[in-house]
Amino acid sequence: MAEENIWKPDEDEEEEPDETFYKAVKDAVIFVIEVSPSMLTAPPPTDSKKADTSSPVLAALKCAYALMQQRIISNPNDMMGVLLYGTEKTKFLEEEQSRGSLAYPHCYLLTDLDIPAAEDVKALKALANGEKDFEELLKPSKEPVAMASVLFCANQIFTTKAPNFSSRRLFIITDNDNPHKSDKAMKSSAVVRAKDLYDLGVTIDLFPISGPDHNFDRGKFYDDIIYNASPSDPEAPAPISGVVPPSSTKDGISLLTSLLSSINSKAVAKRALFSDLPLEIGPGFTISVRGYIIFKRQEPKRSCFVWLDGEKAQIATGVTTQMADDTARTVEKVEIRKAYKFGGEQITFTPEEVNELRHFGDPGIRLIGFKPMSMLPIWANLRPSTFIYPSEDDYVGSTRVFAALQQKLLDDQKIGIAWYVARKNATPQIAAIIPGAEKLDDIGAQVIPPGLWIAPLPFADDIRQNPETTLIRAPETLIDLMREVIQQLQLPKAIYDPSRYPNPLENNGQSAALQWHYRILQAMALEEDIPEKPDDKTIPKYRQIDKRAGTYVTDWGIELEVQHADWEKEHRRSACSSAPAKRSAAGQSEDLSVRGGKRAKTSAGADDAGIDDASMRKLYDKNDIKKLTVVELKPWLLAKGLDVSGRKVDLVERVEAFFEAQ
Repeated sequence: MAEENIWKPDEDEEEEPDETFYKAVKDAVIFVIEVSPSMLTAPPPTDSKKADTSSPVLAALKCAYALMQQRIISNPNDMMGVLLYGTEKTKFLEEEQSRGSLAYPHCYLLTDLDIPAAEDVKALKALANGEKDFEELLKPSKEPVAMASVLFCANQIFTTKAPNFSSRRLFIITDNDNPHKSDKAMKSSAVVRAKDLYDLGVTIDLFPISGPDHNFDRGKFYDDIIYNASPSDPEAPAPISGVVPPSSTKDGISLLTSLLSSINSKAVAKRALFSDLPLEIGPGFTISVRGYIIFKRQEPKRSCFVWLDGEKAQIATGVTTQMADDTARTVEKVEIRKAYKFGGEQITFTPEEVNELRHFGDPGIRLIGFKPMSMLPIWANLRPSTFIYPSEDDYVGSTRVFAALQQKLLDDQKIGIAWYVARKNATPQIAAIIPGAEKLDDIGAQVIPPGLWIAPLPFADDIRQNPETTLIRAPETLIDLMREVIQQLQLPKAIYDPSRYPNPLENNGQSAALQWHYRILQAMALEEDIPEKPDDKTIPKYRQIDKRAGTYVTDWGIELEVQHADWEKEHRRSACSSAPAKRSAAGQSEDLSVRGGKRAKTSAGADDAGIDDASMRKLYDKNDIKKLTVVELKPWLLAKGLDVSGRKVDLVERVEAFFEAQ
């Protein structure tokens, strides 16, 4: 068979999770923006350079534009729409209007809820910049708009365009805290429509806007239609902006600005790694949990291959064909046997035998003991941890038992040790069950919920020995000076906040930033000017570093030179004192030979003729080839016509491969 099609048992043998356990992990967002005289009025000028100069409507449109242009590349399956209300014009779904269905007066569907296209982004940008039908379209109506009609309009859009989405959100941007001041019937109708949206699984997020002489009061109207409960689906995507308590929010535009600042960080959907996995605490005592990948490296992904040689670009579909080396005939899947290489021979197995070899029991987590948390070394974090949370689907009462276990482990500073099989045919692991406390941000919003983390532990053959090196400990004076440097360069609150830094590297490890990759794609898709250089927030701020720690670094460098000079003198003195007082004739001849050039490195047990095959075979049988030096390995490899490039580990592997092939 062809070399590129050699079967790799670690890559594709695990059975994928059953898709019936999951909804489509997609997000649908509708921006609902009020158009009124106050919303079209720009804020008064101030001396602050960071003050908002755009009207609230324009600021909201710019935010929607920024979110849309980001999602067109990073979240290609998500939907987004923009609905204006309070406009003189009325526009709803074209197919609904053609059938003569319900009309929603003074509601203008600017962008239909759909996967954003480049033309939609361009049109929204033109409107946000005041270039296209700005004054005509954003003309406020003289009649009031019923909020019940607005919410029902949104309900119809979600039901028609995104019926099976796990996350559906409604962003309301307004400065009117009481749209129905004297009409209780209209308010009650709006509350009913809001409850319908909540029952549909739609989350309503309010972005209130306050002015210099107007403080937005949520209690007048919106507290009755905004539900503070979390989305019912635990697999919904993470919110783009954090949940902000009503009392701490006065200016919705500042919220939209913060939303803009986080646009470059992708809102990645949280999907369960496994669903309803049994957690066996003891014999006959089992609960059910779900596992989530909370932290995952983001990389640029090519969603498809494109063929460009035709009249227009077409998506290419790849097909893999196995072919025999000798006859070049197509090999059917039933003819292929999987094999392992052992002693230079291919040992074949049937699919049933392979499945039996890989089966170590049904998926599950079995608790086998407890250890103090202090016994878990930091280097034992071999693979990314999985966050687990209780599920009531299979075992009623799982949440209470799970909470009790998590709290007990947290109070006693203990960890659980468990046998862990994530899913069918997955490799079994010994894992640590680590309790995690709830984490809140500065305003009290939850960042990470309380729960348990499963951290796979290394096996004995996963641990490598450190290389033998001679360590030179720095003197206390150097350590004290470096301590001052570190203290001057600490992060705020001595905490690394990943939300402040977009992903710095592409998957190829080069210097181009991941967000720079998306920015170039965005510019090409929208026919914009390609920016000259990326905005890399990981580049150190050298001027600030020099201002804060430059003097301390200079002092440390001066002390380093002094200490290094003292160390060289001491080292030279000790080397001279340990040298023999009288040399033999052989030593003199050796010294004379060294003066003319470099002295060849030799090793005990190696003569001028090098190592013969019998000696190398004995070392191979004892697994001691790695004890030889590079100087000893290269002549033997050259004599066999083998490659001698690379590191020592490469040379050892070539020697071992030579004997394995015999």
